[in-house]
Amino acid sequence: MDWLRQIPIGQYVDGPQCWLRRLDPRLKLGWSLLFLLTPVLAGPVWRVSLVLALLLLTAASGLPRRLWWRSLAVLTLLALSVGLLSMFLPTTDPAAALALRPPDELPGALIEGPSWDVLRFGPLRVDRASLLLGLRTSTLLFTVIHSVNLVLLSTPPEDLVWALSWLLKPLHWMGLPMERLGFQLLLALRFLPLAQEELQNLLRSLAGRAVNLRQLGFKASFGLVLAVAERLLANILLRAEQGADALVARGGQVLDPSAFRLPREQARLWLNGLAALLLPMTVVLRVLYGAS
Repeated sequence: MDWLRQIPIGQYVDGPQCWLRRLDPRLKLGWSLLFLLTPVLAGPVWRVSLVLALLLLTAASGLPRRLWWRSLAVLTLLALSVGLLSMFLPTTDPAAALALRPPDELPGALIEGPSWDVLRFGPLRVDRASLLLGLRTSTLLFTVIHSVNLVLLSTPPEDLVWALSWLLKPLHWMGLPMERLGFQLLLALRFLPLAQEELQNLLRSLAGRAVNLRQLGFKASFGLVLAVAERLLANILLRAEQGADALVARGGQVLDPSAFRLPREQARLWLNGLAALLLPMTVVLRVLYGAS
């Protein structure tokens, strides 16, 4: 049951300083937003290109393999499973749209219709719409989760919050309490390992009680999943309240996120410049060639 601790998802792990760790956190945040936003309304070629780019970036990042290969394998299996379910679930039949009009008003060629099937395996059928749906869901799931996980693995929470505060600095001029918001975000990132630990404890409790979801049925299983999610949220909020009480009891005070940054080795100027140059070029490529 300790498999969650062996998959560092969403938490920074210190180690040798590779080029991805030394890259400016503001640039890493910008690239993360690019991977999150550009798949919206994009075609399958662009989505697959983002997945391949993430895989290549992960392999060439210089991060130790033990940090990312387990999470990458689990995420790949999850994305493939969701994609296959989306492919094989029934979708709208194109012939149904043609049947809205009386058959005597349609030519014979339209009544027969084109062959929309891509794959048939017994009762299972994959048409063009379901194939595109499976491709979109699997690539979007992989891109969103892995890009964020890669940033969190290679960036300390203090640097990440500082980069976000730097980008939102115009809001500070408008009178918004950005120091307090940045401090709260830093605490939230620090609570990610606690959330992972609470989830593992709940899964261990279910395994210790030999719960069999197949015997419970769909309704009882769904109720059990909701109960576990409710307990997980309650435990996380309780941990957060205990941490806040401990911080106040020790005379803690809200500080600017830049006060928590530790001196680290920065990337070379040419590397930051190259990353900053490729960012708008990728956006231009998305506008020109990434449409659906």
